Amino acid sequence: MSIEKKLLKAKPVCKVKFSLAGDQYKSASSILLVGDFNNWQLGETPLKMAKTGVWSVSLDLETGKSYQFRYLIDGSNWENDPEADSFIPSGLGSENSVVAL
Repeated sequence: MSIEKKLLKAKPVCKVKFSLAGDQYKSASSILLVGDFNNWQLGETPLKMAKTGVWSVSLDLETGKSYQFRYLIDGSNWENDPEADSFIPSGLGSENSVVAL
């Protein structure tokens, strides 16, 4: 799992790449990124699997903000990103990952 951040010089935006890699994800049929940036709407931000077996998606997010998010694996398993900048209680008995820009 990783989160890569690249600030864009022309806009107050950061290109953020969310990635999941590892044997536990190779057999997944779908992985969704769900969070503040897409109003927690399922299906809005699917990750795509590369030939290397790494799932990823890139988003342009406004700088100066923090965004809560989680991954939804195969429609039933919610996971956090251990490389997130922090974690916040979700109010649903678990925590959400946070990326700070």
